[in-house]
This record gives sequence, structure tokens and C-alpha cells, in this order.
Amino acid sequence: MASVTAPLRLAFRASDRPEALEALERLSSLYPSVPVAEADVIVALGGDGFMLETLHRTLDRPVAVYGMNRGSVGFLMNDYAEECLPERIAAAGRACIHPLQMDARSEEADLTSALAINEVSLLRQTRQSAKLRILVDGQIRLDELSCDGCMLATPAGSTAYNLSAHGPIIPLDAQVLALTPISAFRPRRWRGALLSHRARVRFEVLEADKRPVSAVADSVEVRGVKAVEVYERRDIALTMLFDAGRSFEERVLAEQFTA
Repeated sequence: MASVTAPLRLAFRASDRPEALEALERLSSLYPSVPVAEADVIVALGGDGFMLETLHRTLDRPVAVYGMNRGSVGFLMNDYAEECLPERIAAAGRACIHPLQMDARSEEADLTSALAINEVSLLRQTRQSAKLRILVDGQIRLDELSCDGCMLATPAGSTAYNLSAHGPIIPLDAQVLALTPISAFRPRRWRGALLSHRARVRFEVLEADKRPVSAVADSVEVRGVKAVEVYERRDIALTMLFDAGRSFEERVLAEQFTA
């Protein structure tokens, strides 16, 4: 006797944009749904920011997320369509991503830890440029970087803030991280580096009293940091689903040939 595959249990989440809330109402009337805690797949309705928020909510219970674009930016989302949604999800390809751990120590010696799916960035807080020392695996690689900031980006985040700062686009399976300066002043010719995903990066803030710096891991910000360590959490895996023929890998490749 052939085995019968149980239907996927779907949960719907929407951002606060009117078009996302309208889509939530429509899809909830068309397809049965369950609470998020019981779902096999979460259908996220919104933009890329809402996708990141939804992925953060799955950290304590890994569950696949299928996004549909009802926001302004939809690089991480599938096209919105109401027809045959369970079939689309069942045929979708999977993209597994690993977040970055940020351990930021402030001027008061407090330690704040957070996870970042896109990037961890250090940014100047005042008109004064930031001065950073950068160590990779305990070895000083840049003794002093004068800049607006610097970031370490994941492959999934390489097409976001990292790309706008002229960092490289990274295929999801490349197992590298992008270390990208933001408006570097000195050294003038340094454009960043590609690091192994196993690398541990430490940023030390120089002249912290005169040139305060904040550290941001996605939506978590710590102001007045003195040192920040960043490394990949390979023990945490988050799953996004993409329509057949529209894989995340294909989108990343196509983005590199966009004028």
C-alpha cells in the first residue's frame, strides 16, 4: 500500500503594511492554518525586513519560512500569488543559512550578545570618524582603520547593506564571510576581505571616548562599544523556501549580472 503524505501545516504571518494584512485575510480564508508553534511552514507576508524578523522568531523552534512579497524589497521573498499555495511550497527548494553571533562589550563593561542573519556592523555615532583595530583569529590584520564603520556579512546578507557599501556578493554555499568597510578613509585602498566562515573577527574601538561607536546585529543595537567579537553560529540553521526555478542561489548569481 502506498504511503499517504500528510498535508503541510501552514501558519500565516504578516507585516503591518496594508497590502500584507489584506493578503493575510485572503489566504486565511482560502487555506487552513495552525498556530506558529504547530506549523511545518510559516508563510511570511511582507518584505525582506519582515522575513528577517520571522526568521529570528524561529530560533527557538527551527521551522521553514516561505516568504511572499507584500513589501517594498523582496529579494528574500517569492512572488505573491494565491493559487495552489500548498503545491508551490511542497515543490519549493530549501536554502539553509547560519547566523552570526555578536558579543559586544560596552564602555560600562557590560556584555550584550545577539544574533544577526544579515550582518554585524559597527558605525560611528558622531561627526568624528570611527577608528577601529581589526583582528582575525587573534591576529591583528588592520592596526587602525579610519572609517564611518565596518561590517561582517553573511552570504545571505551580502546582497543587503554589504552590497550598498560596495562589498562582494557571496553565493550561499561559498562558506565565506564578507568583511567590508563603510566609507573607509585610511587606509584608502583597503576594500575589505573575504574570510573563512570559521573565522573569529574582533573589532577594537580606538579613542572610544572621543569617537564613540555603536554595534548593530540586525535589529539589536549597542551604543558606546569598546570591543566586539563576531563569529558564525554553525550550530544554528535557518531554512528559507524558494519557488522551483527561482532558488536563492539563482537570485544571487543573477544579481551579479545586474547593471
